[in-house]
Amino acid sequence: MANSSLLNTREAAQFLRVSEASIRRWSDAGLLAAQRVGRRRERRFAPSDLRRFLENPPGGPGPAAPQATAVNVGGSSVPLRTHLAPIYSSDAGQLRLSIPFLADGLRAQQPCFLVAAGRVLERYLNALTDQRIDVRAAVDGGRLTVMPGPGADVADAISSWERLFGTALAGGPTVLRVAGEMVSERSVFGSEAALMAYEEAYELMAKRFPVVTLCQYDAREFDGQIILRVLKSHPDMFEQHLGGFLN
Repeated sequence: MANSSLLNTREAAQFLRVSEASIRRWSDAGLLAAQRVGRRRERRFAPSDLRRFLENPPGGPGPAAPQATAVNVGGSSVPLRTHLAPIYSSDAGQLRLSIPFLADGLRAQQPCFLVAAGRVLERYLNALTDQRIDVRAAVDGGRLTVMPGPGADVADAISSWERLFGTALAGGPTVLRVAGEMVSERSVFGSEAALMAYEEAYELMAKRFPVVTLCQYDAREFDGQIILRVLKSHPDMFEQHLGGFLN
């Protein structure tokens, strides 16, 4: 039968590496083509429609696109929808790219997101203050969102980012900036395997939004095998000058 090739909601979510809630939301909004089958009128999705969705996702170029098309990261012009993984091996290296990246965004009134906890978070907040950023005002005004992790599991994390990005863009076109300390995120997810699955899902999800993301990896905390997987899950690193993101 022709319908044998159609995917259900769970399978479509796995195909796009997003949550089932996102699939239902896009389908209800008419953004993702779906067929209704059976007495219960359950959703079914054609793989060709899912591939087309990946090529022309919501949030792509159009009237809602922000004026800026790139941001400065460590002296390099980085286009929107770029997902990078700076790797560092010292406390100074940790902040070399991420603090100017966040400070520039906050000064430009762009929504910024910082994923960090504990002493790492304290180091970030002190460094932003040294850059003459009023951190309290930025948080209270909604320009800076600070959290220890985006969600308890991969599906929850991706769904949370979609909500956060959607809310940030509701007021009009803008550039989104994310800096995440992956040691903190690993603690939330509970394992490096879950962390890598999350990175792969985030890579696809983030392409739909005008966001630049720095996933910060401390080489003192992750072994070589994980760092290799990190590079594989951040193909944008190879579009840039890779050495500029190794601290």
